[in-house]
Amino acid sequence: MCGIVGYIGDKPVVDILLNGLQQLEYRGYDSAGVAVMCENKINVYKAEGKLENLSSELLIHKDEYKNSTMGIGHIRWATHGAPNVINAHPHTCNCGSLVIVHNGIIENYKELKSELEKKGAKFRSQTDTEAVAHLIAYIYNETKNLTEAVRLAAQKIDGAYALCVMHSDKKDELVATKRNAPLLVGVGENEYYVASDVPATIPYTKKAMYLNDNQIVTLTRQSMTLIDSEGNELPKKVETLPWEPVALSKMGYKHFMLKEIHEQPDVIRNVLTGKIHSSDEPIILNEVKLTKESLKNLNRIQIIACGTSLHAAMIGKYIIEDFCGIAVDVEASSEYIYRKTVTDEHTLVIGVSQSGETADTLTAIKQSKARGSHILIITNRPDSAMAREADSLLSVNAGIEVSVAATKSYMAQLVSFYLLAIYMAEIKGNMNTEALKTLKSDLTLVPQKIEQILSHKEYIQKCAQYYANTKDFIYVARGINYPTALEGALKLKEISYINATGYPAGELKHGPIAMLDESMPVLSILMKGSVYEKLLSNSEEAKARNARMIALTNSKDEKLKDLFDFIIEVPEIQELLSPLIAIVPLQLIAYYISEYLGKDVDQPRNLAKSVTVE
Repeated sequence: MCGIVGYIGDKPVVDILLNGLQQLEYRGYDSAGVAVMCENKINVYKAEGKLENLSSELLIHKDEYKNSTMGIGHIRWATHGAPNVINAHPHTCNCGSLVIVHNGIIENYKELKSELEKKGAKFRSQTDTEAVAHLIAYIYNETKNLTEAVRLAAQKIDGAYALCVMHSDKKDELVATKRNAPLLVGVGENEYYVASDVPATIPYTKKAMYLNDNQIVTLTRQSMTLIDSEGNELPKKVETLPWEPVALSKMGYKHFMLKEIHEQPDVIRNVLTGKIHSSDEPIILNEVKLTKESLKNLNRIQIIACGTSLHAAMIGKYIIEDFCGIAVDVEASSEYIYRKTVTDEHTLVIGVSQSGETADTLTAIKQSKARGSHILIITNRPDSAMAREADSLLSVNAGIEVSVAATKSYMAQLVSFYLLAIYMAEIKGNMNTEALKTLKSDLTLVPQKIEQILSHKEYIQKCAQYYANTKDFIYVARGINYPTALEGALKLKEISYINATGYPAGELKHGPIAMLDESMPVLSILMKGSVYEKLLSNSEEAKARNARMIALTNSKDEKLKDLFDFIIEVPEIQELLSPLIAIVPLQLIAYYISEYLGKDVDQPRNLAKSVTVE
């Protein structure tokens, strides 16, 4: 979950490295460092904590690297070893001639370390990465060829990695490789950029080459050479990226999260474009390769995801079962990969991931694919490793999401699940035609309903500030909005550090009700429909225990005023589509509480956006 950057060209390298790391801060911010090629040696600069600490450190030494035009950088989310200067990247060999940055986990680093110590390597850090630095350096001392040293070292490494390496002997050469971790090369005029993700390169070039697993790229100022793990030269596939630098701007908002919440109406429109033409026409999903025959042969559907994507998957289960009558299981990827799963050629496996690089989900997808399952991927990154494993692909088109806490990507995943469920129902032909028409028509109206919420958010802000100093928070719902309660609670936990929990409202009396008293806020998601009266009854049970009650509702029921302290009203919408509306006020509540408490909204502690380690 770290971010790596590299540059070789004729521009001042430190500015490029720092800017690239700033664009990758969503991947980690425990510590940071850069290594730059100076006249006679490689200089390494590191700092603990946020990137601004590294910037201050570099300012002190600016005369040392002012003419440097080649270097590598790293921003860390700690896995092995505490987040301090010693464990910060880049890491070096004994003499400091070879320098390396790494994203991922080296699973056999202890064995490598033991072997290398016997050969004279002196380890300074607690990281797994340092073993790779010593390994490549040892092989380089025998071969004097940096590319060959990286290639041979990679054959000895178990685990996931993206690596970028340079050596003081090679003043015009960067070498990079990857396995089960993202890495791309930005292509400029007599210059190249290496990065974990597009935001680090897009201010400089829209041309890029994505590395596949076990490929090794060697960069000089004038050339780029790509080889496979056997040393065979490969053709280079350079593509033009669709991203625009403006996506990385806050556009006047105080935080990226608030900007991305406000982008959700347009995100929904983007997802629907080209897929719904009218309520009378079938859904068009060109990259979803499911036929009536393949759906008929399915015994089950499994959806695997992590975090926020898992909550979207739970709603996906609800609507696919409702619309299509096919049994659906949802499981956290991290659990799925460590048990014996019943998956075969009669199973549709849906992987959901914002980044398309989530390590647990990617592993689960590969396991299922090996058993013959049809793999359908829902992701915001059609260029990702997960997308390349897909038999069918549903790209959510949310654009770059900078804030670590997912908002617009979650919304895009939800809309994609609705599209997929309707698409499958139309193919199967087992759902009422008029109901499908109404669903499609109502789905196109969701963006303007969310815009209504966003244009009248002062009351939500007032509610958030009223409860900002609580230590605990409970969200309750039933039916299709139970996952909405989970997601609302997760958002609050992620960015305010308040202990928030989502429950099915009917489960309150089976234990959680013991926690209720005058200090406990309970937010009820009371959307009109099949479970409205039941949830109202559960809310009355909470009120009887003196809980501080909040309603999120589209009901005008007068009796709510006696039951709830705050009533957050949302526009009218049918129950099946209500999760699309209900989540927006919950995102805003989390945002405003976090902002009021002075927390780091976009970069909450201990979290990284792209979880590329298991």
